[in-house]
Amino acid sequence: MSETAVLLYSILADIVPTMLYVGIIDWVDRYEKEPWWLLAAAFLWGAVPAILISFVLNSLLSVPLLQVLGDELGQAAAPSLIGPPVEESIKSIALVAIFIFWRSEIDSPLDGVIYGAMVGMGFAMVENVYYFVATFNQGGVEAWGVNILLRAVVFGLNHALFSSFAGLGIAIARLATDQRIKIGLPLLGWGTAVFLHFLHNFTVTLGNGFFFAALFFDWGGVLLVLCIIVWAVLQERCWLRQYLAEEVALGTLTVSQFTTASSGRKRVAYLFNTFRRKGFRANRQVAHFLLQCSHLAYTKHHWKLFQYEKSAQEIAALRQEI
Repeated sequence: MSETAVLLYSILADIVPTMLYVGIIDWVDRYEKEPWWLLAAAFLWGAVPAILISFVLNSLLSVPLLQVLGDELGQAAAPSLIGPPVEESIKSIALVAIFIFWRSEIDSPLDGVIYGAMVGMGFAMVENVYYFVATFNQGGVEAWGVNILLRAVVFGLNHALFSSFAGLGIAIARLATDQRIKIGLPLLGWGTAVFLHFLHNFTVTLGNGFFFAALFFDWGGVLLVLCIIVWAVLQERCWLRQYLAEEVALGTLTVSQFTTASSGRKRVAYLFNTFRRKGFRANRQVAHFLLQCSHLAYTKHHWKLFQYEKSAQEIAALRQEI
């Protein structure tokens, strides 16, 4: 194959599983979809600036390590000692920016996981293409195919896994009232991301004999995140049922509207039936109505935690709109 063909096939082999994973990540956000433009911005930060900055810093910081350990040992150690803290720090810049400038979009721990995972998927997509092409040039078609299977499928969620913990720490801090948690959880989330990244790079560096160790740590982490996602979705459902039930008594919602808005399954069914019977525009109107119901519940939760005057004003405006 020509170099152009290798590049194109590598991009295709990377984009397909990446888009599948991105779709799954977006799907788990059942009750309040994050703004598409902010998700895209998080993804693009991981795909372009984070990759470029990490490449430069990894190269610069590896120089003293090579001088101390020698070329062979230094090149083996750099991916474990330099890569994880550098890459997770650069990826986390986007998450910190969301917390500072768009913190109103972080309504629950699940939001932090989703934003972190999007940054990680962007980073992984571009990094994978680089390694696919390099592997083909060094080992040919067979090594190229194996590398695609490992990086895009078997370990395809790794970067999303790592940065999701950084996002989770920031999201929990956003909703915390204890100052120690506000400071400690982002650091703990970042530290967890770095540690999991280190475990993966270290076990892979040790060779094929440690493949199952890498598989255990990585997929164990993925299963842990899945458990956190399930817990976060159930927590969001509890908030909806608690705070929207009050709106039935106030006359903001009917019982039927409350029942639909507080159930992920009934939301999907109602949206599908609306689209089938009344078309796209009616479907979008219902989706907006359900989104505002979620906003109302989450804003009431924020009011309960912090008693911000802005939250009280938003509650009144949302009730009026609904």
